Amino acid sequence: MEPPAWHDRVVTTEGPPLAFSGSRLSWTDLPRLVRSRIVETAGADVISEASATSGFSPGFASALELSDGTQVFCKAVSREQNPHSPDVARAEIRVAGLLPAAVPAPRMLWSYDDGTWVVLGLEVVHGHLPEQPWRPDQLVRVLDAVTALAEVELPSPSGLPSLADAVAEFAVGWRLLGDDGAAVDQAVASLGAEGLWVRENLDTLASEAQGAAAAAVGTHLSHGDLRADNILLDDHRAWLVDWPWATGNGAAWFDLLGILPSIAMQGGGAPARLFWDHPNARGADPDAVRAVLAAMAGYFVEAAVRPAPVGIGNLRPFQLAQGVETLRWLRTW
Repeated sequence: MEPPAWHDRVVTTEGPPLAFSGSRLSWTDLPRLVRSRIVETAGADVISEASATSGFSPGFASALELSDGTQVFCKAVSREQNPHSPDVARAEIRVAGLLPAAVPAPRMLWSYDDGTWVVLGLEVVHGHLPEQPWRPDQLVRVLDAVTALAEVELPSPSGLPSLADAVAEFAVGWRLLGDDGAAVDQAVASLGAEGLWVRENLDTLASEAQGAAAAAVGTHLSHGDLRADNILLDDHRAWLVDWPWATGNGAAWFDLLGILPSIAMQGGGAPARLFWDHPNARGADPDAVRAVLAAMAGYFVEAAVRPAPVGIGNLRPFQLAQGVETLRWLRTW
């Protein structure tokens, strides 16, 4: 792809919300038995750690240097940090065994699950997060990686959940919001200029989102949660990390659509132009794309007005900012 024009970049003094849980365990925070099991499984003592500074997991996430000269990126979480996080980690373990080799994802080296703690050992990627505001050259690399991801062939059956089922789960946001008058008022107050438009068009948005699951059907692999904090750039490639939400049988344009609201809020350019100029959007049905976009907007907005999940205090502002960008896109459709 061609780099976006510099005038598309939006820079603010405050910056977008942080893509970080707000809490993260260190090596010494882990129970002794968990640390012993990690050392035993890794096959060497841990001599240093470098904690990840992005991502919404409230558990342990660090690159560990081992006494035998090797490294492993280790994640560990229990229900104490967040009641849902262990199941997310279990999903990531399942997906790791199903991803084709062509996917630019770190290999899972080992894992274990004792029923309380779920621990993953992954290949270390020596890369860095995309800069914010987005640099045009880095944005091109990431959007090219999205193109390549849609070209990965999946076996049939892939063993992955279907994208349609995943979309059906989050496509109910506007309906849930409409059933809660106080939540609607809170959303309207939180959304600024987009708030009154949401109130006036709530029924229309809910109706559009009802068709999102069918609209997202296709034949492609989807990461399902692409954002800058799930991407690492090295000298040669863009690595896509954190795969618990991966699906099969999806539209080629789904991941592209999903990443663009966060790119927009991080100064990367106008999402509509980036979408329709991208190879993955060629031949896409505009009505199908709009249905999924409406569902995404409803998911972000409805989630943003709910209490923050345990251990993930920064999530709601991040979702609200994505919701605002998604609504701006819908309003100018």
